[in-house]
Amino acid sequence: MKACVGVVGCAVAVVVLLGGTARADGSGDPTAVKDDDGKYYDKAGNPTYNTKPDGRVDWYTYSGFVRYHSECHVCHGPNGDGSSYAPALRVSLQTMSYADFLGVVAGGRKNVNTANANVMPAFGDNKNVMCVIDDIYVYLRARANDALGRVRPEKREDKPETAKQWATSCFGN
Repeated sequence: MKACVGVVGCAVAVVVLLGGTARADGSGDPTAVKDDDGKYYDKAGNPTYNTKPDGRVDWYTYSGFVRYHSECHVCHGPNGDGSSYAPALRVSLQTMSYADFLGVVAGGRKNVNTANANVMPAFGDNKNVMCVIDDIYVYLRARANDALGRVRPEKREDKPETAKQWATSCFGN
């Protein structure tokens, strides 16, 4: 094998040689290492998904599917696959960190040049988005890592008590 070029080239070569699969995720390794009453976190402390071999998903990933389809899919397409109007978030999360995702959703983004005039509105004051932003993120993160297919998850964990309490405090009901 030819000499590795840079750290990234060597990492890819090691993965290929060992027969593993590399996951592209802007927030790093999505493996859940902490469970806080059904909400999962990776080793960096970012929210992440937890899928089971039987196809069951954690409550927050399921909630993210529902919330994404109520608030985001009109522009970003079904299942995070993008549209002619807005980019594929499934692809964006392969390079975007959790912090950057939160910043774009809360503050919006403008990409205006001679070829494009794309504007993502700010959702920082929208409770229907910001109260469940982690849910939306973990759903898209699962899609970005091919851990979840294009359809509604058939099986899910029950809604944790902390999720019920959070909904009451955030939404006021």
